[in-house]
Amino acid sequence: MPRPKIPRRLRYNPDVYYFKPRGVPLRFLEEVVLEPDELEALKLYEVDGLDQIGSAEKMKISQPTFARVIGSAHKKIAEAIVLGKAIKILQNPNV
Repeated sequence: MPRPKIPRRLRYNPDVYYFKPRGVPLRFLEEVVLEPDELEALKLYEVDGLDQIGSAEKMKISQPTFARVIGSAHKKIAEAIVLGKAIKILQNPNV
């Protein structure tokens, strides 16, 4: 049985929940789902310019866990861009 997930500190809740390629109706697109913790990691690391250790501290997780989260987020976004998929951003229920 896997360990239960430790609650993560998530503060960012976006106003937009979908990104998609222009000119293609959403119903014709596959989508990748970006989890709230992946979006928070992207914001802290890429937008706010924090390093992995600082970002992990803000999220109250370890640096290796942060590295896995940011890696997953990067992979999903790259897949959406390269393969022309929509990106669905899940809402953070705690914000």
